Amino acid sequence: MTGPAGIKAVAARAGVSVGTVSNVLNRPHLVRAETRAKVEAAMGDLGFVRNESARQLRAGQSRILAYVLMDAGNPFFMDVARGADDACRESGLALVLCNSANDPSREEDYLSLLLEQRVQGVLVTTLAEQGARLRSMPGLGVPVVLVDQRASLDPAEWCSVGVDDVHGGDVAVTHLLQLGHRRIAFAGNAKVLGQVADRIDGARRALRRAGRDPDDLIEQPCPLSFAGGREAGRTLLDRDAAHRPTAVVCANDLAALGLLQEVLHRGLRVPDDLAIIGYDDIDFAGTAAVPLTSVRQPREQLGRTAVELLLGEGRHRPVHEHQQVQFTPELVVRASTAG
Repeated sequence: MTGPAGIKAVAARAGVSVGTVSNVLNRPHLVRAETRAKVEAAMGDLGFVRNESARQLRAGQSRILAYVLMDAGNPFFMDVARGADDACRESGLALVLCNSANDPSREEDYLSLLLEQRVQGVLVTTLAEQGARLRSMPGLGVPVVLVDQRASLDPAEWCSVGVDDVHGGDVAVTHLLQLGHRRIAFAGNAKVLGQVADRIDGARRALRRAGRDPDDLIEQPCPLSFAGGREAGRTLLDRDAAHRPTAVVCANDLAALGLLQEVLHRGLRVPDDLAIIGYDDIDFAGTAAVPLTSVRQPREQLGRTAVELLLGEGRHRPVHEHQQVQFTPELVVRASTAG
């Protein structure tokens, strides 16, 4: 099997020099219209496909950005990716998605591959901010922007875009307290993600402000998945009546949807027997069997802003000053708490 026709074959078919074909590809304004038409016709006849990778390698600049995300099965990350992709298209760039699948070693492998491919920059929702490969990339000429998280080690080293998750946890629990709930649980795992730890801190802050002991918060470890939420629901609902929560804040909407299914499976009512709040406000939250109250993140705006920060870093290197952009999430109240 032969490969695609190269630039020499096009030049021979059109009866011009290789340099003329190169000008048609890269500097068409330098070529007479008649000659350009002959070259373009030869390209069409031969099925010529431009070798963009080789051109970018020679120029030292790729037109590819990459987003290394934690969970491609979570609609939240796909919404972020959609915003990033829109911003890339507007700048004549392409976005490649890499799913780390909540595996730090897989994230590291992707970062190494992207560095080898000399991508223009990397967006990453990282599981391991201290990972050696991630920390080496800016010094090797590949700028990095942290997405949906803040730079916890040294903000001067990274651009980042995220939301005020402490505020998000606070508004969720404040809403439940205003509804009269006394036993409130939080389903998530603070040891895995800093974002979850911040949301729990916000939940405790709301309890403290209301004159309650922040240790009254029932913390239920929970993977951020539908199955994780359902398992958390089984654990919480199996408590005796005196210690069972009357409301649960989940660290994301997928877990909240799993918890909701477990509650309904047991023949219980939401919010009468258990009120539920999710986080992210993915599209499925509002269309659930009982529409979920959720803390809304500006998902597509996170992705778009991350690309803008990344391109800004590339344009202004080496005098670029890193920015930490933080949006304020908002509570969207639906039937899972309000009845």
